[in-house]
Amino acid sequence: MRTYSTGLEPGDRLRELREAYETLTDPYRRAQYDLGGDGAGSAAAGLEPLAPAATIATATIPPIRPYPEPEPVEAEPAYRSRNPIDRMTARLPRPWRIAIDWIVTIAGAIAIVLAIKAWVVNPYRIPSSSMEPTLHCARPGAGCESRLSDRVLANRFIYHFRSPRRGEIIVFNTPTAAAEAACNASGTFVKRLIGLPGETVNERNGVLYIDGKRLNEPYIQRARRDHRSGTWKVPAGHYFFMGDNRIQSCDSRAWGSVARSALIGEVFMTYWPPNRISFHFVGGALALGLFLYVPLRRRRRSGLR
Repeated sequence: MRTYSTGLEPGDRLRELREAYETLTDPYRRAQYDLGGDGAGSAAAGLEPLAPAATIATATIPPIRPYPEPEPVEAEPAYRSRNPIDRMTARLPRPWRIAIDWIVTIAGAIAIVLAIKAWVVNPYRIPSSSMEPTLHCARPGAGCESRLSDRVLANRFIYHFRSPRRGEIIVFNTPTAAAEAACNASGTFVKRLIGLPGETVNERNGVLYIDGKRLNEPYIQRARRDHRSGTWKVPAGHYFFMGDNRIQSCDSRAWGSVARSALIGEVFMTYWPPNRISFHFVGGALALGLFLYVPLRRRRRSGLR
């Protein structure tokens, strides 16, 4: 084993460091060094002299195979929202996108509510006693029977598909000038349809006749009939309305028939107050029975488990 003196000149010291570095980095010289430094150890041990470094490298190190290139992977297409609002606001900061989303959602909800009220269903409050006892108004109004006014729903599209029928409770706009002159009131009224286009309505001491035939009115209480008499001819395209509380109803007897274009919709349900929930169309009792029967039946079944 070689030894190095610490008392050498700087040039000799540098030479020895270079020789040591070359010995350690050359596999052949390193092997000779490990066996004894000059090859004598290998001969004494019966070993063959080592081959040059280049030979050892090529003999012992297998050839490096080229690493196969990875197959190209198709990138997944970027998700693209179908929401046009998301597309338009994609480049905006996130707080702005959230704010715009909320604004559009609230505006859309308001638009849907307004559209439903304008073309599908609209609520109304009963302000007077002209339809008592079918529809209640709130005390202390004259003739009112209830603590709270009934609130009803009117079907606004039904008359686009069929004609109004006798006996239906209908929301309509009164002839303004005639109603103001006769009742000192006009606007949106709720009354029962009595006379159809072309018919003759005749009242004799509070009893109605349509084209000479007595009209059956089970919804009229005897105490609420009046004792008026008169005859009215319903023009084509017009309808004749009266209230169920005849003694306190300002109706077509006072301001005439109502044009078909002034009809708003049929009252099909009272939804408030809760103890007054009811339906006012044919089959309404059946619908109300199903509405109440199904939850009660489920409750009974759940109680048996």
